[in-house]
Amino acid sequence: MYQAVFWTLEHSVLSFQVFNHHVYVLLFSKPFFYNQELANTKDNILEETNKSQQVVLVLYEAINTRDVQTVHQILAPDLEWWFHGPPAHQFMMRLLTGASSDQTFLFDVDPLSVTTFGSTVIVEGCDHKRSISWVHAWTVSTDGIITQVREYFNTSLTVTRLVSSSRTPPSNYSSSSSSSSPSPSSGSSSTAEITPVHCFSVWESSFSNRVGKSVPGLVLAI
Repeated sequence: MYQAVFWTLEHSVLSFQVFNHHVYVLLFSKPFFYNQELANTKDNILEETNKSQQVVLVLYEAINTRDVQTVHQILAPDLEWWFHGPPAHQFMMRLLTGASSDQTFLFDVDPLSVTTFGSTVIVEGCDHKRSISWVHAWTVSTDGIITQVREYFNTSLTVTRLVSSSRTPPSNYSSSSSSSSPSPSSGSSSTAEITPVHCFSVWESSFSNRVGKSVPGLVLAI
């Protein structure tokens, strides 16, 4: 008996079997190994995640060794910058702009403290001697260029993800929104709907409680 399998249908498999000179056509559901496409997608996501993390780690190494050329290759010329913390702790800004040649502050990064959510790479560190904790949220493009950074010094940071889902609004919502609906004379009608947004905490800083003093807290939604 001979068998040939052809992947011709979206959710099924055509199997041609030859037995005693007769051809039998059988239709099966796609087997478990059809999930290979899904596995490949997950592998691609993992590869992009590792690539983004590697870009950020290379940047820290370049900053700590004052490798200006590598820094310029990784950072976008129009880098978007956001800072929260004491102004005296703007070490990154002063180093990259050349406003300071201070060689004493280093961003000591433990690879285990690096977390990635899509294009956002979160890195946390702490300088115990100076009682400084810091968090960086980097945005890495698909071509490996950093386009945005958010700095948090001595700040407790919580990262959340916003997930929206459609839901039919309560009846009183429609009535309260009727003023924004088209007038009956227009010959059209619309049903008011709301899209609730659910906020899930996916990451919290752990070093901010090691500086020996109270620090403010912020939420970063991604």
